[in-house]
Amino acid sequence: MSAASQEPMPGGTTQGAPQVLLAHHLKQLKLPTVLREYDKVAREAARDGVDHPRYLLRLVELELIDRERRLVERRIRQARFPATKSLDTFEFTAIPSLNKMLVLELARCEYILRRENIIALGNSGTGKTHIALSLGLAACQKGFSVTFTTAAALVHQLMEARDEKRLIKLQRDLQAAKLLIIDELGYVPLSPTGAELLFEVFSQRYEHGSTIVTSNLPFEEWTSVLGSERLTGALLDRLTHHVHILTMNGDSYRLAHSTARRRLSAKVTQTADVHQIDPDTGEILPA
Repeated sequence: MSAASQEPMPGGTTQGAPQVLLAHHLKQLKLPTVLREYDKVAREAARDGVDHPRYLLRLVELELIDRERRLVERRIRQARFPATKSLDTFEFTAIPSLNKMLVLELARCEYILRRENIIALGNSGTGKTHIALSLGLAACQKGFSVTFTTAAALVHQLMEARDEKRLIKLQRDLQAAKLLIIDELGYVPLSPTGAELLFEVFSQRYEHGSTIVTSNLPFEEWTSVLGSERLTGALLDRLTHHVHILTMNGDSYRLAHSTARRRLSAKVTQTADVHQIDPDTGEILPA
C-alpha cells in the first residue's frame, strides 16, 4: 500500500473512501489502465525512490500504450477482415514477379496520406488476398480506418441498400473509410446495375481515399466482369490515376503447400506401413 493511503483520514470518512472515490473518478474519466495499475506502480515507485512526477508520467504512459492497443484492436474489428495476416508470414520467394521492396514501402501507409490506390493482379492462389490483408492490418496499426469486402459481397450490399432506401448512407460510409479493400474483382460477373453501383463507389472515392483492389484478370479482361467497355474505361481511368500495381503471376503457392502436405502425409503413412510405431511415444521401432 502506498504512503498516501496510510495518512490519517479526515473526520467522518472510512479508510476505504479515497480508493472508492478514486476508482469512481477514474472510471468517469475513462482511465481503466490507471485504475488497474496505480497501486502497483506506486509501490514500485516507493521501492525505487521515484518522485511523484515520474510516477505520474509512468501511469500516463501505460494508459496511452493501452489505449492505442485498444484502438488498433477496434479498427481491426471494424475492418471485418476474414483473417488476420501480416507480411511476416508471406513467402515472397514463392512469387518472384512481386516487387517486395514496393510492398514493404506500401506497408508504411504513406500512400494513404497521398490518397493513392493499389491494384494486385495475378492468377488464383498467388497470395493477393494475403497481401491486401497485410496492408490493411498495417493501416489499422498506423491509425487509419479500413473496410474489407469482396467485390461480389459489396455489390450485394449496394443493391440491398438501394432496395431498402439506405444507399446514400452506405455510400457515405464507404467513402469515409481511409482505406477500402475490394477483394476478388473478376471472380463473379456483375449485373449492369451492380457494375454501375460499384463504379459509383470508385468514383466517389476518387482522390478522397485509397482503395486496394485484387483481381485474377488483367485490365483488358475487366470488361467481361463489368459488362461495358465505357464503364470499364471510366473505372480504370479513376482507379489507375494514382496507382501502385503489384504483379503477382506465378504458380499457386496455396496449391504448392497443399501438395507438400499431401506428400508428407503419404510419407508418414508409408513409414507406418513399413515400421512399427510406438502408440504412446510415436517412436519408430526397429523392424
